[in-house]
Amino acid sequence: MSTHEPKGDPVTGPSSLLPDPSLTLKGRHSICLVPLSPSHTEGLYASLGGPENDGLYTYMPNEPIHSLDAMAKLVETLIGSPVFFPYAVLSTAKYTAVGIICYMNMVPEHRCIEIGHVLFGAMLQRTPASTECNFLLMRYAFEELGYRRVEWKANDFNELSKRAALRLGFTAEGVFRKHLVVKGKRRDTAWFSCIDDEWQAGVGKALSEWLGKSNFDAEGKQVKRLEEFRQKGECV
Repeated sequence: MSTHEPKGDPVTGPSSLLPDPSLTLKGRHSICLVPLSPSHTEGLYASLGGPENDGLYTYMPNEPIHSLDAMAKLVETLIGSPVFFPYAVLSTAKYTAVGIICYMNMVPEHRCIEIGHVLFGAMLQRTPASTECNFLLMRYAFEELGYRRVEWKANDFNELSKRAALRLGFTAEGVFRKHLVVKGKRRDTAWFSCIDDEWQAGVGKALSEWLGKSNFDAEGKQVKRLEEFRQKGECV
Protein backbone atom coordinates (compact mmCIF):
# COMPACT_ATOMS: atom_id res chain seq x y z
CA MET A 1 0.00 0.00 0.00
CA SER A 2 1.40 3.42 -0.99
CA THR A 3 1.08 6.59 1.04
CA HIS A 4 1.06 10.20 -0.05
CA GLU A 5 2.73 12.79 2.15
CA PRO A 6 3.07 16.33 0.72
CA LYS A 7 6.60 17.75 1.03
CA GLY A 8 7.57 21.16 2.41
CA ASP A 9 7.26 23.17 5.58
CA PRO A 10 3.71 23.40 6.93
CA VAL A 11 1.90 26.71 6.48
CA THR A 12 -0.79 27.37 9.06
CA GLY A 13 -3.10 30.20 9.98
CA PRO A 14 -5.50 32.29 7.91
CA SER A 15 -4.85 33.63 4.42
CA SER A 16 -3.26 37.04 4.01
CA LEU A 17 -5.47 40.13 3.91
CA LEU A 18 -6.23 42.52 1.09
CA PRO A 19 -5.13 46.15 1.58
CA ASP A 20 -7.48 48.45 3.47
CA PRO A 21 -9.01 50.90 0.94
CA SER A 22 -9.41 53.56 3.63
CA LEU A 23 -5.86 53.47 5.01
CA THR A 24 -3.19 56.12 4.41
CA LEU A 25 0.43 54.97 4.75
CA LYS A 26 2.42 57.87 6.20
CA GLY A 27 6.13 58.36 5.60
CA ARG A 28 8.84 60.42 7.26
CA HIS A 29 10.16 62.09 4.11
CA SER A 30 7.28 64.39 3.16
CA ILE A 31 5.20 61.74 1.42
CA CYS A 32 2.23 59.55 2.14
CA LEU A 33 0.52 56.82 0.13
CA VAL A 34 -3.24 57.05 -0.30
CA PRO A 35 -5.52 54.82 -2.38
CA LEU A 36 -5.67 56.27 -5.89
CA SER A 37 -8.77 58.28 -6.80
CA PRO A 38 -9.87 60.46 -9.74
CA SER A 39 -9.16 63.53 -7.59
CA HIS A 40 -5.44 62.86 -8.07
CA THR A 41 -5.61 63.14 -11.88
CA GLU A 42 -4.49 66.75 -12.28
CA GLY A 43 -1.53 66.42 -9.94
CA LEU A 44 -0.44 63.21 -11.62
CA TYR A 45 -0.64 64.78 -15.06
CA ALA A 46 1.51 67.69 -13.89
CA SER A 47 4.12 65.26 -12.52
CA LEU A 48 3.95 62.40 -15.02
CA GLY A 49 2.42 63.79 -18.21
CA GLY A 50 3.60 65.69 -21.25
CA PRO A 51 6.38 64.97 -23.77
CA GLU A 52 9.06 65.84 -21.20
CA ASN A 53 8.07 62.71 -19.27
CA ASP A 54 7.94 60.26 -22.19
CA GLY A 55 10.97 58.42 -20.82
CA LEU A 56 8.98 57.30 -17.78
CA TYR A 57 6.92 55.01 -20.01
CA THR A 58 9.69 53.10 -21.80
CA TYR A 59 9.04 49.95 -19.77
CA MET A 60 5.38 50.57 -18.89
CA PRO A 61 2.54 48.74 -20.65
CA ASN A 62 0.79 52.00 -21.56
CA GLU A 63 1.89 54.74 -23.93
CA PRO A 64 3.15 58.13 -22.68
CA ILE A 65 0.46 60.44 -21.30
CA HIS A 66 -0.03 63.60 -23.36
CA SER A 67 -3.41 64.84 -22.12
CA LEU A 68 -5.41 65.18 -18.94
CA ASP A 69 -8.02 62.85 -20.44
CA ALA A 70 -5.38 60.18 -21.03
CA MET A 71 -4.25 60.45 -17.41
CA ALA A 72 -7.86 60.22 -16.24
CA LYS A 73 -8.25 57.04 -18.30
CA LEU A 74 -5.11 55.51 -16.77
CA VAL A 75 -6.34 56.34 -13.26
CA GLU A 76 -9.76 54.86 -14.05
CA THR A 77 -8.17 51.70 -15.49
CA LEU A 78 -5.95 51.13 -12.45
CA ILE A 79 -8.79 51.72 -9.99
CA GLY A 80 -11.14 49.40 -11.87
CA SER A 81 -8.69 46.56 -12.45
CA PRO A 82 -8.88 43.43 -10.28
CA VAL A 83 -5.12 43.02 -10.76
CA PHE A 84 -4.08 46.31 -9.12
CA PHE A 85 -4.47 48.06 -5.78
CA PRO A 86 -3.07 51.47 -6.76
CA TYR A 87 -1.76 54.22 -4.50
CA ALA A 88 -1.10 57.86 -5.26
CA VAL A 89 2.12 59.20 -3.79
CA LEU A 90 1.24 62.53 -2.21
CA SER A 91 3.75 65.23 -1.40
CA THR A 92 2.77 66.34 2.09
CA ALA A 93 4.58 69.63 1.49
CA LYS A 94 2.43 70.50 -1.54
CA TYR A 95 -0.38 68.00 -0.93
CA THR A 96 -0.45 67.02 -4.56
CA ALA A 97 0.03 63.67 -6.28
CA VAL A 98 3.56 63.17 -7.60
CA GLY A 99 3.58 59.47 -8.41
CA ILE A 100 1.84 56.10 -8.57
CA ILE A 101 2.84 52.81 -6.96
CA CYS A 102 0.73 49.67 -6.81
CA TYR A 103 0.20 46.36 -5.17
CA MET A 104 -0.67 43.86 -7.88
CA ASN A 105 -1.16 40.15 -8.49
CA MET A 106 -2.36 39.65 -4.93
CA VAL A 107 -2.89 35.99 -4.02
CA PRO A 108 -3.89 35.92 -0.35
CA GLU A 109 -4.33 32.15 -0.17
CA HIS A 110 -0.68 31.72 -1.16
CA ARG A 111 0.46 34.75 0.91
CA CYS A 112 2.04 36.36 -2.17
CA ILE A 113 1.81 39.95 -3.43
CA GLU A 114 3.73 42.10 -5.93
CA ILE A 115 4.85 45.74 -5.94
CA GLY A 116 4.76 47.22 -9.42
CA HIS A 117 3.43 49.71 -11.97
CA VAL A 118 5.68 52.34 -10.38
CA LEU A 119 5.58 55.81 -11.94
CA PHE A 120 7.57 58.47 -10.10
CA GLY A 121 7.86 62.06 -11.24
CA ALA A 122 11.13 63.96 -11.29
CA MET A 123 10.78 65.27 -7.72
CA LEU A 124 10.59 61.68 -6.42
CA GLN A 125 13.29 59.97 -8.45
CA ARG A 126 16.47 58.97 -6.60
CA THR A 127 15.26 60.47 -3.33
CA PRO A 128 14.78 59.03 0.17
CA ALA A 129 11.04 59.45 -0.46
CA SER A 130 11.16 57.01 -3.39
CA THR A 131 12.83 54.40 -1.19
CA GLU A 132 10.25 55.10 1.51
CA CYS A 133 7.35 54.45 -0.87
CA ASN A 134 8.59 50.91 -1.41
CA PHE A 135 9.43 50.45 2.27
CA LEU A 136 5.90 51.44 3.30
CA LEU A 137 4.35 48.85 0.97
CA MET A 138 6.81 46.13 1.98
CA ARG A 139 6.26 46.78 5.69
CA TYR A 140 2.47 46.88 5.34
CA ALA A 141 2.47 43.62 3.36
CA PHE A 142 4.71 41.71 5.77
CA GLU A 143 3.78 43.16 9.14
CA GLU A 144 0.07 43.90 8.85
CA LEU A 145 -1.42 42.00 5.91
CA GLY A 146 0.39 38.74 6.64
CA TYR A 147 2.13 38.08 3.31
CA ARG A 148 5.08 35.71 3.19
CA ARG A 149 6.44 36.80 -0.19
CA VAL A 150 6.63 40.18 -1.92
CA GLU A 151 7.55 40.09 -5.60
CA TRP A 152 9.21 42.60 -7.93
CA LYS A 153 9.37 42.09 -11.68
CA ALA A 154 11.21 44.11 -14.31
CA ASN A 155 11.81 44.11 -18.02
CA ASP A 156 15.25 42.52 -18.28
CA PHE A 157 16.47 45.62 -20.16
CA ASN A 158 15.45 47.85 -17.23
CA GLU A 159 18.71 48.06 -15.31
CA LEU A 160 17.47 50.85 -13.02
CA SER A 161 14.54 48.74 -11.82
CA LYS A 162 16.73 45.68 -11.29
CA ARG A 163 19.28 47.66 -9.29
CA ALA A 164 16.49 49.21 -7.23
CA ALA A 165 15.14 45.76 -6.36
CA LEU A 166 18.52 44.54 -5.13
CA ARG A 167 19.13 47.74 -3.18
CA LEU A 168 15.78 47.37 -1.40
CA GLY A 169 16.70 43.85 -0.29
CA PHE A 170 15.02 41.71 -2.94
CA THR A 171 16.74 38.56 -4.20
CA ALA A 172 17.11 37.86 -7.92
CA GLU A 173 15.37 34.66 -8.95
CA GLY A 174 16.14 34.49 -12.66
CA VAL A 175 14.65 35.56 -15.98
CA PHE A 176 11.45 34.33 -17.63
CA ARG A 177 12.40 34.33 -21.32
CA LYS A 178 9.79 35.52 -23.83
CA HIS A 179 7.46 36.05 -20.89
CA LEU A 180 5.25 38.77 -22.39
CA VAL A 181 4.60 40.79 -25.52
CA VAL A 182 4.46 44.48 -24.58
CA LYS A 183 3.80 47.18 -27.19
CA GLY A 184 4.56 44.61 -29.87
CA LYS A 185 7.98 43.79 -28.41
CA ARG A 186 9.32 40.69 -26.70
CA ARG A 187 9.70 41.12 -22.96
CA ASP A 188 12.00 38.91 -20.93
CA THR A 189 11.07 39.43 -17.28
CA ALA A 190 13.56 39.46 -14.40
CA TRP A 191 11.96 38.17 -11.20
CA PHE A 192 12.88 39.23 -7.67
CA SER A 193 11.39 38.46 -4.27
CA CYS A 194 11.74 39.30 -0.62
CA ILE A 195 10.29 36.78 1.83
CA ASP A 196 9.13 37.22 5.39
CA ASP A 197 12.18 35.44 6.84
CA GLU A 198 14.48 37.96 5.13
CA TRP A 199 12.36 40.90 6.21
CA GLN A 200 12.50 39.76 9.82
CA ALA A 201 16.21 38.93 9.60
CA GLY A 202 17.10 42.55 8.92
CA VAL A 203 15.91 43.78 5.52
CA GLY A 204 13.09 45.74 7.15
CA LYS A 205 15.23 47.09 9.98
CA ALA A 206 17.97 48.26 7.60
CA LEU A 207 15.47 50.18 5.48
CA SER A 208 13.83 51.73 8.54
CA GLU A 209 17.15 52.83 10.03
CA TRP A 210 18.42 54.22 6.72
CA LEU A 211 15.24 56.28 6.40
CA GLY A 212 15.64 57.71 9.92
CA LYS A 213 15.97 61.48 10.07
CA SER A 214 19.34 61.18 11.85
CA ASN A 215 20.78 59.56 8.72
CA PHE A 216 20.35 62.75 6.68
CA ASP A 217 22.16 66.05 7.09
CA ALA A 218 20.68 69.53 6.87
CA GLU A 219 20.90 69.42 3.07
CA GLY A 220 19.13 66.07 2.90
CA LYS A 221 22.23 64.06 2.02
CA GLN A 222 22.58 60.58 3.47
CA VAL A 223 25.15 60.00 6.20
CA LYS A 224 25.39 56.26 5.62
CA ARG A 225 24.44 54.20 2.59
CA LEU A 226 21.65 51.64 2.86
CA GLU A 227 24.16 48.87 2.22
CA GLU A 228 26.03 49.86 5.39
CA PHE A 229 22.91 49.37 7.50
CA ARG A 230 22.29 46.04 5.83
CA GLN A 231 25.84 44.85 6.59
CA LYS A 232 25.57 46.11 10.16
CA GLY A 233 22.39 44.10 10.67
CA GLU A 234 23.85 41.04 8.95
CA CYS A 235 20.74 40.74 6.80
CA VAL A 236 20.32 37.76 4.51
